[in-house]
Amino acid sequence: MLWIVIGLIGQVIFSLRFIVQWIASEKAKQSVIPNVFWYLSIAGSLTLLSYAIHQKDPVFILGQAAGSFIYLRNLILIKKNSEREKD
Repeated sequence: MLWIVIGLIGQVIFSLRFIVQWIASEKAKQSVIPNVFWYLSIAGSLTLLSYAIHQKDPVFILGQAAGSFIYLRNLILIKKNSEREKD
């Protein structure tokens, strides 16, 4: 039961990113991806990855591991770009 709860929490966190993105876009009146989208993506993906590992599901593991890397890379790129803009 604990792992089902962990899996559900991961799915909720992962889904929240779309709500955050939608609200930010509505406020800006254009498509926007706020940084919190990427943080929620990583948190949800890592939580779901732990669930997938527990379930021993190689397809789910591969998908979440690849996604986690991509989300982290986006945050690294955002940080580098932000530092360049400060200079």
